[in-house]
Amino acid sequence: MKTVVLLSDARNPVSGRAQLSRLEAQAIGLAAELDESPQGLHVGPGEEGVSAGLGHGLCGLDVIEAPEGEDPLPALAAFLATSLKSDEPPALVLCGRRGEGGLDTGLVPYLLAEALGLPILADAVALRPGEASDTLVVDQAMAKGARRRVTIRLPAIVTVHPLAPPPLPFAFGRMRRGEIRRHAADVSEVPVDVDAGERPHRARPKLMRTAGTASGGANLHVGPDPEEAARLILAYLEDNGIRRYGQG
Repeated sequence: MKTVVLLSDARNPVSGRAQLSRLEAQAIGLAAELDESPQGLHVGPGEEGVSAGLGHGLCGLDVIEAPEGEDPLPALAAFLATSLKSDEPPALVLCGRRGEGGLDTGLVPYLLAEALGLPILADAVALRPGEASDTLVVDQAMAKGARRRVTIRLPAIVTVHPLAPPPLPFAFGRMRRGEIRRHAADVSEVPVDVDAGERPHRARPKLMRTAGTASGGANLHVGPDPEEAARLILAYLEDNGIRRYGQG
């Protein structure tokens, strides 16, 4: 299964130096389980930082040269659109949930999926080929530690959750052997809609459940005697159907 891992312009939060994002290193580990020679794709002024992906399991890295700070989405879309029309198109594009450059929005995977007309699935923690050759089984992280197994049709874009397995150990020799291919940015027009809209932040009210809590006057009882407290608890359980649970 030909797999491409998108690599962003991640920065160390202390030194500000370019580095490989941990999430993207985890994505490389997942890609290596599906593809014997996973490839990386980066848009930026150079390969500083992202070249470490070769040491974590990438066999090759395509770097599309672009000025620092330039929107990478058009170049990514143009490069992948061409790759999808090739004789050996990628079946899967993996990326982190969001970059680590400081001003990242996390929208690039979704805008890229829209531009390429591909399905997208978020927060993968495990991947394996499906029963059909053009499907992928994804274990998706849900709230409160839950997991959901989803089968998607390929080609597709999948983002990786921090609870995915840790990155493969770094090997300096493997990084030296990896191939880096540099490309000029494709100026061909690709339909990419980046106008997501901006508006001032507005705090949303918090949702609270008042039933059975001390937030309402009818539920607030200060210092009741034990018999009264027991009666109130039993009344609450009866009102909410808890005492009858499991009974015929």
